[in-house]
Amino acid sequence: MRYLLDTHALLWLIDDSTLLGTAVKEVYLDEDNIIFLSMASIWEIAIKKSGKKLQIPGSLSEFVTNHVRGNKIDLMPIELNHLYQLENLMFNHKDPFDRLIISQAIAENIPVLSKDKAFDDYPVERVW
Repeated sequence: MRYLLDTHALLWLIDDSTLLGTAVKEVYLDEDNIIFLSMASIWEIAIKKSGKKLQIPGSLSEFVTNHVRGNKIDLMPIELNHLYQLENLMFNHKDPFDRLIISQAIAENIPVLSKDKAFDDYPVERVW
């Protein structure tokens, strides 16, 4: 099955944080699953790193190589159909990165691995 990681889920996954939901760990460890990370998450990490709101080891390029690709997580590009979905998305959730992740999950019909209960206001399956 395919799943889309929320940004915080990725960060907690690579840190093996106790904040990470058990179901997310199980999904990630199941080798039959395909885990995606949105390019929106990479964009979010870049912005937060440059604004000193997030510390990641090394450069963004090293982070992606070591912690995204190194953990066999596939990058999901931002496609036009994701943006078309975004155009009609209810404005309950105001975070632009999360809104794009929600739109991608809807357009691709895949569950999101996220602690964010605000995702439940949308027609996406949230796994935590």
